Amino acid sequence: MSHANVVPLSRRMQPRDPHEAHRVATPLELFFDLVFVVAIASAAAQWHHGLAEGHLGDLVNLVMVFFAIWWAWMNYTWFASSYDCDDVPYRLLTFTIMAGSLMLAAGIPDLFLYGQSGLVVGGYAVMRVAMVVMWLRAARSHPEGRRTALTYAAGIAIVQVLWIARLLLTGHTALLVSFFSLVVLELLVPLVAERRGITPFHPHHIAERYALLTIIVLGEVILASVQAVQGALVAGAESGLLALVVGGLLIVFSMWWLYFTRDHADLFDRGVRNTFVAGYGHYLVFVSVAATGAGLAAAVDLVQGEAHASTRTVGLALAGAVAVYVWCLTAMHAMAGAPATELRVGVAVGVLVLVVAAVVPAIGVTVLAVGVVLTAAVVHHVWTTRDPAPAAG
Repeated sequence: MSHANVVPLSRRMQPRDPHEAHRVATPLELFFDLVFVVAIASAAAQWHHGLAEGHLGDLVNLVMVFFAIWWAWMNYTWFASSYDCDDVPYRLLTFTIMAGSLMLAAGIPDLFLYGQSGLVVGGYAVMRVAMVVMWLRAARSHPEGRRTALTYAAGIAIVQVLWIARLLLTGHTALLVSFFSLVVLELLVPLVAERRGITPFHPHHIAERYALLTIIVLGEVILASVQAVQGALVAGAESGLLALVVGGLLIVFSMWWLYFTRDHADLFDRGVRNTFVAGYGHYLVFVSVAATGAGLAAAVDLVQGEAHASTRTVGLALAGAVAVYVWCLTAMHAMAGAPATELRVGVAVGVLVLVVAAVVPAIGVTVLAVGVVLTAAVVHHVWTTRDPAPAAG
């Protein structure tokens, strides 16, 4: 007999136990991630088209819009780990943030086209205002964490006003300088707030949340690649696709394997400094995965004859995304106590995929070679971490 899941109309937003047993992602959090991937897919699609056309300046737009997506996702994720009370107002505020992410996604094409988008800023504002309300609820219900919560609320609100004011600026240089200046301010808000008291996040829950988003973004890479290959097949461009498809699968499967070679909960349970480095460093992990998908789709366009960029440009863009991913994981694994050999191998793998992209003339062979290099890295890890053979009896 099934039981109704009764959601309280309202409850005090008390802090969660950071050592709670069996803490896992909730269905609401999983739904939240899926909605955010819509914005991630939109950003990756715009970079895919920009790369295929040889508009390399669009990479800056990807970096900019992806920050907004990731930062809103990350702020909610860490808050939920500490204060998820799962009452009606909490769910409605979560839905509001999700709606804001969809608004942002709708404005991404304009941002890539004009360098500015009122819809992107509006969607971001909706998400951030909802977070201010979340922190004010926490401040009211948790006296011991009130100073931290109020600092978060004030910091988010102040920076958000500056983001809206940025709409008045014109000119490429002014937009770039103001963007990165406001990014610095956004990144400083948690650093300042946490000095007033550490929020009671759950390290294993946070690690799971980051891992789940990595998996979902990798799934988006596969979807984008499959759609690109389908388009090429419809157009009759079968030649050269086999190596690209095999290489693309090797890349995605290897990226998954390399991410899960270690338990990332250790990254978030080794002091404040390592926690911030791992939390912020995942921006590069997520954006490099999305950029890998865009690179694979652009490679299909190249095989199909619909891309105006050169083979080397597309190959280096793809390899660069893969290299950033590998180097970020290598750095985080080193923080978690990985041996020096693993660090050297990670650096070498990143360099090797860039060399491959620079010297191989055919895009299909480039993708396949990058996939083989990543597969070799996986094989090396499996071999060096295998259980020793039992002694002969």
